[in-house]
Amino acid sequence: MHAQAAGVAGRYTGIFPRNRQAPVFKRARIAILLLILAYVGVSALTARARIASWERPVRVAVFTIAADDSPATRAYLESLDAGAFADVERFFAEEASRHGLRLARPVELRHAGRLDTVPPPAPVNGSRLDAILWSLHLRWWVWRHGGDGAQAAQVRLFVLHHDPARVSTVPHSVGLSKGLVGVVHVFANRSQAAQNAIVIAHELLHTFGAGDKYDPVANQPVHPDGYAEPGLVPRHPQRFAEIMAGRTPLSESRSEMPASLDDVVIGGRTAGEIGWATSR
Repeated sequence: MHAQAAGVAGRYTGIFPRNRQAPVFKRARIAILLLILAYVGVSALTARARIASWERPVRVAVFTIAADDSPATRAYLESLDAGAFADVERFFAEEASRHGLRLARPVELRHAGRLDTVPPPAPVNGSRLDAILWSLHLRWWVWRHGGDGAQAAQVRLFVLHHDPARVSTVPHSVGLSKGLVGVVHVFANRSQAAQNAIVIAHELLHTFGAGDKYDPVANQPVHPDGYAEPGLVPRHPQRFAEIMAGRTPLSESRSEMPASLDDVVIGGRTAGEIGWATSR
């Protein structure tokens, strides 16, 4: 996460003014904001409890956003249809069945529309305070922009598309279990749609409560939880990637991004974290 604390204080003064002598209307605005955030927080707790029970399908609203002004990005977004996220739904259905969940369709993703505004960027290399302030700012932004087209949704994903002709890497994606919201960065390119689906599934699992299973320094899957087949002999190369590790281990120090969700599984530790291990 990136921005220094000093920079964050200035960036968020519009929401949390530091002047104790602020006019009454500013104090009222803060009070209203806090009430809204409290409502959002209580709603998220209720939704998380429902998700953890896995008694009914989890409804996910997916908003698509152009992260740049590229005509290619706009054209790609316009080409997305109602089946754009079918691979992610199928992945969850197949993995849920493999783990013994009694839901034929545990996750339902619906394209809730396209937004012309982007969410606040996550701080990079910032403090814990930076992260907390950003999280509050994001929830406020979601409340303002993530309502239309998302009725009855428990989780909201905002998928920002980048033109691969302009950038070779995209910002880090984030999934928040406390806010049941994900900000996902992907490439606006049909040839990379299958790998985009992996990133979307990974961040969606974060909103369900799953943690990462890779070493953040080496960017390598951690054994055993980050391996799809931790008991495989010999251990390498692995045939599949564990979704929260994100890469297929080929050796102790080398791994590769899987081509599609067909090459990915939800491991036992991840299944336990999201409540599938006891839902048999």
